[in-house]
Amino acid sequence: MHDDRRLVENRLGRVLAERITPAIYPESVPLKASIWVAPDEPVPVAEGLAAPRTPIGSGARWGAPWGTSWLTVEATVPAAWAGKTVEAIIDLGFDQNMTGFQCEGLVYRSDGSPVKGLHPRNQWVRVASAAVGGEHVVLHVEAASNPIIPFSPTMLGDKSTAGDEPQYRLGRLDLAVFDEEVWLLVQDLEVLGELMHEMPEDPARRYDIVRAIERALDAVDLQHVNSTAAAARAYLVDVLAAPAVVSAHKISAVGHAHIDTAWLWPLRETVRKVARTTANMTALLAEEPEFIFAMSQAAQYDFIKRHRPEVYAKVKSAVSEGRFVPTGGMWVESDTNMPGSEAMARQFVHGKRFFLAEFGVESAEVWLPDTFGFAAGLPQIIRAAGCKWLLTQKISWSQINQFPHHTFLWEGIDGSRIFTHFPPVDTYNCSLQGREIAHAARNFKDKGRASMSLAPTGWGDGGGGPTREMVAKAARMRNLEGSPKVVWDKPADFFAEAEAEYQNPPVWVGELYLELHRGTLTSQARTKQGNRRSEHLLREAELWAATAAVRKNREYPYAALDRIWKTVLLNQFHDILPGSSIAWVHREAEQTYAAVAAELTTVIERAQWVLGGERTGPNIFNPAPHTWRSVPAGGAAAMAAGHPCSVAERAGGGFVLDNRLLRVEVDDRGLVVSVFDLEARRETLAPGSVANLLQLHPDFPNAWDAWDVDLFYRNQVTDLTDADFVAVDTDSSGAAVVRVGRSFGSSKVEQTLALRPGVRGLDIDTGVEWWETEKFLKLAFPLDIHADRYASETQFGHMFRPTHTNTSWEYAKFEACNHRFVHFAEPGWGVALVNDSTYGHDVTRTVRADGGTTTTLRVSLLRAPRFPDPETDHGAHHFRHSLIPGASIGDAVREGYRINLTPLRPGVAEAVEPLFTIDNAAVVTSAVKLADDGSGDVVLRVYEAHGGRASALVAVGFGFAGFQVCDLLERPLPGDTPASREGTGVRLRLRPFQLVTLRFTRAQDRTSSEI
Repeated sequence: MHDDRRLVENRLGRVLAERITPAIYPESVPLKASIWVAPDEPVPVAEGLAAPRTPIGSGARWGAPWGTSWLTVEATVPAAWAGKTVEAIIDLGFDQNMTGFQCEGLVYRSDGSPVKGLHPRNQWVRVASAAVGGEHVVLHVEAASNPIIPFSPTMLGDKSTAGDEPQYRLGRLDLAVFDEEVWLLVQDLEVLGELMHEMPEDPARRYDIVRAIERALDAVDLQHVNSTAAAARAYLVDVLAAPAVVSAHKISAVGHAHIDTAWLWPLRETVRKVARTTANMTALLAEEPEFIFAMSQAAQYDFIKRHRPEVYAKVKSAVSEGRFVPTGGMWVESDTNMPGSEAMARQFVHGKRFFLAEFGVESAEVWLPDTFGFAAGLPQIIRAAGCKWLLTQKISWSQINQFPHHTFLWEGIDGSRIFTHFPPVDTYNCSLQGREIAHAARNFKDKGRASMSLAPTGWGDGGGGPTREMVAKAARMRNLEGSPKVVWDKPADFFAEAEAEYQNPPVWVGELYLELHRGTLTSQARTKQGNRRSEHLLREAELWAATAAVRKNREYPYAALDRIWKTVLLNQFHDILPGSSIAWVHREAEQTYAAVAAELTTVIERAQWVLGGERTGPNIFNPAPHTWRSVPAGGAAAMAAGHPCSVAERAGGGFVLDNRLLRVEVDDRGLVVSVFDLEARRETLAPGSVANLLQLHPDFPNAWDAWDVDLFYRNQVTDLTDADFVAVDTDSSGAAVVRVGRSFGSSKVEQTLALRPGVRGLDIDTGVEWWETEKFLKLAFPLDIHADRYASETQFGHMFRPTHTNTSWEYAKFEACNHRFVHFAEPGWGVALVNDSTYGHDVTRTVRADGGTTTTLRVSLLRAPRFPDPETDHGAHHFRHSLIPGASIGDAVREGYRINLTPLRPGVAEAVEPLFTIDNAAVVTSAVKLADDGSGDVVLRVYEAHGGRASALVAVGFGFAGFQVCDLLERPLPGDTPASREGTGVRLRLRPFQLVTLRFTRAQDRTSSEI
């Protein structure tokens, strides 16, 4: 029987490929073609349609990298084809093995109406279902010659370096008869052939399928396929009609086309990828009544709304019919490790608002199939946004440990739980091949307790989404013996049914760490710095603009802030912020962040000058959530003077810095050899060690250059101990400052080490001129502290990771993410390192000869991968860190905000009272703003930051008629709340890490004027 199956498989493969599939189009005539090449960037549709054409034919080369060509094809339907189905076949030069990573096209009629997209596995355009004969067919194709980016160093990743060599050669250009009976035979044979191969556990059923396929192939006259296709299909009817067993695994196929908002193409090309795919999908929905398509990322809907309104009109109509489903509720499928608290919240605010405003749809599910791991603070944010389900797939890529569940509850740092599903099909580009469907059923880890899984189905990244062949396969596997049951489903319907079936799923607590792509925490430092800076500037802009609106009756810049938030959120997409896109993307991101910073600085300064009067004066604005040297949080006042600092020469070379809180010794190499906590009388550094140690490693991972760091990079290290100079610097602020210069390879580093008045921290500013290739730069701090775990800040709180590697799960986390701080503690004493723009770090510990423990924290500064950007991060960089001895978690939180929100604005004449004052430092302000609906209500978002229960009185610095506890979209929440009115303020009682949004209605309406 085994040999029979193999013989039939071999026979089937050849007959399908060489005889039956070619017979789908038994008659054809050539299309006449002509072309116009757009001179630079894509042009409006009307311009492309009207442009003059030059003749071109099949076999001709076309398409410079990143170019756009408008191709017109035309022909007359032969009279003999009357009554037959006719399609145009347009092959732009597709490579069938590179779906989504090459040329693509969008077909238009002469009136400018879109028809469908053209892709490697979707080259047809229906011309007539029953031709009358004599019709003149004219179609126009906006063809994009995006280059195939090799997974190796290439200059194709930027238009300025890609050259102008044609990338593609036109293939088949024909008008052809489509024989539906032959096409149906192909689908029958493919489904049964794949099923036959995947079902060794049922020999009787396999035998039936083998014999049915054999009889069908016998019935096909290989010289006259079209006239014998129906007879061949008749032999397959019975095996295709045999129903699945009642207990068969159910697969909810969700039509899907995962489109990276940028990756191996720029943002402008994603606009067109989305237009092509959605045009395809609306056309397929019109033809296939059972098919359902879901698309996430509100930003992508917005792309076509603004740039391809003719396509968006079709999408909007399909959404209203209920089978084109907006899903996910986020602005983009963002990274979730690095975005800050407010940014992660605003991903949902702006995504859900768009879906509500445009379609009246509110997503309950979060759709993040490709994101590189999930921060432990995310479940609370999902809940606060009004969502309750999460889908992802990427965790199946982990290198070392296989995740133990496919359906489970994910618990975050505050105790929030989210019903979560990882599709066992192990891909978010499922094509419904038998091997994929069988793998999903076999792989499902929750058998016996649950019986269903989801399969995101369709070609992504510009591959055009699901095809008519996939729809045909799903129809055959809907209830087919030996196969899981496949049904088209909406994401929400799948989750509702899965949750109802699986009443007590297992619980996973803490981050969902991806054991892969760890290098994305460091790659493209400018992109990461731009993001961090933008997040904090947006916080300031909202704070001071809201304060000016309330205090001075000035207009709040709603439109500008909305637009800028969406720009920042867009660049948090999971291949932009992680640094894994082509050079073009990151060059644009740097320019975008510079423009964002300039515009937000203007908003901030205008509001501050309105509030503070004259632009010179003693009062400094404090945007941070904690009082800073007598300046209140969210207000302006005169800053208290601190004790002067001193610098003295050190015996043996170097210098000693002192600010009455810390004494720091820097040797003649510019290395820190002592950081002594004068209050605790305790040394911070491990005996005999040096801190502020730059270390350089080779960095050549096994694959995925910009994405991955493999552990063997640690096998080789160069300590950068030689100094070009070590010198005292003058500082007008009264700080004690030492400057250090170093050279290595082709690069240079200049650092300032500073103790400042009243600050219990050693500030380290590091400037790097970076010209290395395939190198990894770390900054090391060996600490004399014994701790089996440490805290890393994440969204709305912090999480703990072990400092040891007891298990393979801990071993795998050799590079991890933090936001503004990491913190280590023994009972009664701790130390924190805060930063202004770095995320990646590693922690190791060793036992010394004296029995003590050295815990070494190393910050990841720069990498130099060559793919997809061969010149990643070359040029100038600046990083700020501060080592805080004697720090509690509260100190780490406060100092983390200080280094990111330093009050450096010019002084003003008038003091400014904060809109809100909170009497408990554990309750931290995340946002102060006006409500998004334009009502003039004031919104305060806070969270408990120390990890314990907290009671706090929020003193409100303006008259308010009432307040409501709201979700992230500023809608009132029902039920018990953690807030009650107390006098002229609000009393909060919060759980550890609890997030609360308060909305205050002002006591009276006010008119506004421009800031």
